[in-house]
Amino acid sequence: MKIAIILGTRPEIIKMSPIIRECKKQGIEYYVLHTGQHYSYEMDRIFFDQLQLPEAKYNLDVGSGLHGKQTAKMLAGIEEILIKDRPDVVLVQGDTNTVLAGALASSKLHINIGHVEAGLRSFNRKMPEETNRIVTDHISDYLFTPTETSRKYLMDEGIPEERIFVTGNTVVDAACQNLEISKNGANILDKFGLKEKEYFIATAHRAENVDDKKRLSGILKGFSQIHHEFKLPLIFPAHPRTVKMINEFGFEVPEGTHLIEPIGYLEFLQLEKGAKLILTDSGGVQEERCILKVPCMTLRENTERPETVDVGANLIVGTDERIIQGTRKMLESSFEWENPYGNGDAAELILKELQ
Repeated sequence: MKIAIILGTRPEIIKMSPIIRECKKQGIEYYVLHTGQHYSYEMDRIFFDQLQLPEAKYNLDVGSGLHGKQTAKMLAGIEEILIKDRPDVVLVQGDTNTVLAGALASSKLHINIGHVEAGLRSFNRKMPEETNRIVTDHISDYLFTPTETSRKYLMDEGIPEERIFVTGNTVVDAACQNLEISKNGANILDKFGLKEKEYFIATAHRAENVDDKKRLSGILKGFSQIHHEFKLPLIFPAHPRTVKMINEFGFEVPEGTHLIEPIGYLEFLQLEKGAKLILTDSGGVQEERCILKVPCMTLRENTERPETVDVGANLIVGTDERIIQGTRKMLESSFEWENPYGNGDAAELILKELQ
């Protein structure tokens, strides 16, 4: 068996890292194709090194851009490589334009497609990721779902049961493996003068939040209220887009909110592990916090990770008064919940099903 692993963003690298390691461990032939959807491969090379992963064999260096233009460039580049270096199966992960392009190119060439983290649904078609998920699921041959809920969504859409495999989520494998790697580096809490469980973390990057003046204002107001009531710092590693929109709207960063440059993934893992509470609009962060037993609040009106809400690890609070209300509620709750995403052997189960 020969596997092509197609990825293009850092979250995909993180969640595919356990599969890459398991391929090496089992001696399975594979190669990595990096589209460069967010960054060039040269910029991501450090990321590969930090996670102790081998280099990508192919790099498209597509870069950011409009959805149609970006997807078309990836589709053309992926197709050319798959014709030249044809695998038995292509693995894609998640819901990015890279996933859509990789699945479409493979489908046209009649190459089997395995979709890792299949079956997620926000039921919000305004999110481009939702379209990418749905299309990829319906043209994939192997759908590796993280939970029974995801399996049910796929079956409700008419996908045959024999194509669906509940494996857990590779984010569990990745969090455990990469947190261990992070211990070899500097302690990020010492760097920022923080004490464990005596600070909050926030992330916000989605266009529907940061490009909307009312929603971004509501998020910053929520941060201000949290600091005023709990007297703890809120660390905000801000995406460049978020900083740009804060400035364009003429907003001030509230007292107690420490706007910092984006930090490396391994450092962020340490920061997350020690936080008292996390506020985010990121799906991946919702999952990681559930695994690391850190309570989370989602700055959106929906989530494609409902399991985190069901077990009590996450609360959907939007971008209004519910932020401070939710903070009070989460901090009064028990932090004990069962991880719904598996036992950290998802990569092994995925490769077992493929073989």
